[in-house]
Amino acid sequence: MTTRINLLDWRQERRDRHKKQFFSMLGLGAVGSIAVVVLGLLTATAAIDHQNARNTYLKQQIAETDRKIKEIQDLEKTKASLLARMQVIEQLQASRSATVHFFDEIVTTVPDGVTLTGLKQAGDGVTIEGIADSNGRVSTYMKNLESSQWFADPKLIVIKTSEKDKQRKSEFTLQVKNLTKATDKNKVDGEEDTQ
Repeated sequence: MTTRINLLDWRQERRDRHKKQFFSMLGLGAVGSIAVVVLGLLTATAAIDHQNARNTYLKQQIAETDRKIKEIQDLEKTKASLLARMQVIEQLQASRSATVHFFDEIVTTVPDGVTLTGLKQAGDGVTIEGIADSNGRVSTYMKNLESSQWFADPKLIVIKTSEKDKQRKSEFTLQVKNLTKATDKNKVDGEEDTQ
């Protein structure tokens, strides 16, 4: 029988075992740490990619909305232009008959012995210049204008009497309010209401 003698120190063996365990744990810890870091990086990269995709989608939607807003603004400009044109056309149509009424009434209110030399219209005011045989004819003309449904408030501005070729003439200037625009507008509005 042979006897075996262990010449190795048992403590050394235990230290070696602990060292191996320590390095194993250290290796596992390093591998685990690397895995956690890689997993964190992958998660962060995925989150960044997802956020970038969302940002890109939002930019596309904002660009689309901006394009639609521009289209709406262009349509609003076109609408405003068309409304302005329609308003001009309506005013022209309303004033078309107003002009006829205006001149027709000017002719029918002029009495015998009065000659008109000038007409000026500014807004709803009309300045009438003329020559009359007498001051009485100017007075008659003003009464005719006052009784007309198309004119109101005749005011005598100037009257000059002069003698020419042994005939007495009165040059006059008067102002009167033109009601043909207001009356025609009311007629047009009334026609629209009935339609």
